[in-house]
Amino acid sequence: MSALPPREHVDFLVLGGGVAGLSFALEVAGHGSVLVLTKRQRSEGSTQYAQGGIASVLGTDDQFELHVEDTLVAGAGLCNREAVEVTVREGPERIRWLLSLGVEFDRGAAGLHLTREGGHSRRRIAHAKDATGREVERALLAACDARGIRIVEDAVAVDLITSGKIGLGGPSRALGAYVLSRDTGAISSVSAGVTVLATGGAGKVYLYTTSPDVGTGDGVAMAWRAGASIANMEFYQFHPTGLYHPQAKSFLISEALRGEGGILRNAAGEAFMARYDPRKELAPRDIVARSIDAEIKRRGDDCAFLDMTHLPKAFLLEHFPYIHATIKEFGVDMTVQPIPVVPVAHYMCGGVVTDLMGRTTLPGLFAIGEVSCTGLHGANRLASNSLLEGLVFGRRAAIRAADSLSDTTGPTPPIPDWNPGDALAPDEGVVVAHNWDEVRRTMWNYVGIVRTQKRLERARTRVSNLRTEIREYYWKYQVTPDLVELRNLADVAMLVVECARRRKESRGLHYVLDYPATDERQRRDTVMTLGDLEDAR
Repeated sequence: MSALPPREHVDFLVLGGGVAGLSFALEVAGHGSVLVLTKRQRSEGSTQYAQGGIASVLGTDDQFELHVEDTLVAGAGLCNREAVEVTVREGPERIRWLLSLGVEFDRGAAGLHLTREGGHSRRRIAHAKDATGREVERALLAACDARGIRIVEDAVAVDLITSGKIGLGGPSRALGAYVLSRDTGAISSVSAGVTVLATGGAGKVYLYTTSPDVGTGDGVAMAWRAGASIANMEFYQFHPTGLYHPQAKSFLISEALRGEGGILRNAAGEAFMARYDPRKELAPRDIVARSIDAEIKRRGDDCAFLDMTHLPKAFLLEHFPYIHATIKEFGVDMTVQPIPVVPVAHYMCGGVVTDLMGRTTLPGLFAIGEVSCTGLHGANRLASNSLLEGLVFGRRAAIRAADSLSDTTGPTPPIPDWNPGDALAPDEGVVVAHNWDEVRRTMWNYVGIVRTQKRLERARTRVSNLRTEIREYYWKYQVTPDLVELRNLADVAMLVVECARRRKESRGLHYVLDYPATDERQRRDTVMTLGDLEDAR
């Protein structure tokens, strides 16, 4: 975990240390030098906080076709069926791979204990109590340590290095990244034969989110600025049940609680989901989130409630020890009282466009995990398909990346050092803090669960003005981690708004009151590249 030198070259540069990035690193470790960079501590990312589990066809009553169909239904007509087939069919082998690394999934009398979540027609969620991500991350990091894979913490990618940006001839390709040390403030030039974005999502673009602080959309923003195609950013998934408490930092209440019989009630104690969908609490996330939002607004309540009190206390303590212990610290005992919940921003279903091997439209650049748009999720992600996607595409990208590295001939082109120009020392941190807050509030108020064209236009105006201010500040002052994240956050906000403006229908996670019906003429991806906006930079 040593710091980066001013200049370095590796065969494989991986930005991000979650399930996708670490899976990729382990698979390519025998094919060249690997460097994994994480923005904070190496385990700090969305994988660490994933509670529910990993969906895969593991039960005797399950079939690949059922998992495929459940995914397609949840995706509201926008899934790439080939991506779904690949992910579902390769899933069981990836679970076995995790078991070989020492992941300790919960077990039952007949093997792995499988739970069920919204949108699934069978029990197929392998889990480790209610802290699956933490267990998977532990095992992957241990495996990386055993293989001697180098992981550098507190390393913030500022921008991708491309041949076009540094003036080399020919088609532009990714050549690595400029990386800021959080400890020293120095910016290193890291060149690579293959650059991999495994940077996770962008939940921090919204005021209330389950995403950790590192979820600022860095990969999407950097890829877009480098010229890669981005798609379907209008489809941001709001998890139906975040803990509603003034001191809680958007703590997630897992989908698995509803899978095991949890009942959603309003403040009057009425179970309300039957009014919105016949599947009630087991409807897909987009429907449950909108139903809770509608019920709260209909009654004027602050939140809804997830009731688990009809289930045995011993069952709850055995299956949900982490959730029980955490919310009890906030004065909520789920064994005797309903849990106050509200929908919160949770998962980015769009991202950097890739093929089925993780390749983006920019040669030399791969994207895997939540940062990518493989076509698996369509307009709405099926519960617990996220860790599965990271595992499957981490391996698939590794296979192709190793091949592409061996295909590369000739010396690595010289990469110039970072040029700060006449940048000044930052003089007003309040500017960054204020703009950070304004971006997130604008997105929450105008680009949330239910949208209107008027709200989207207001968001567009405000985000455009903020991006102008941030851009001027970025080029005038020295780069800091907070400024890097703010710049990326504003670019992602712009992409979400623009994609939402262009979809004149309601589909999946994108629900707009002006166009409440689904229009099959718009059954296509919303793709954006750098040249699609007048105010690109």
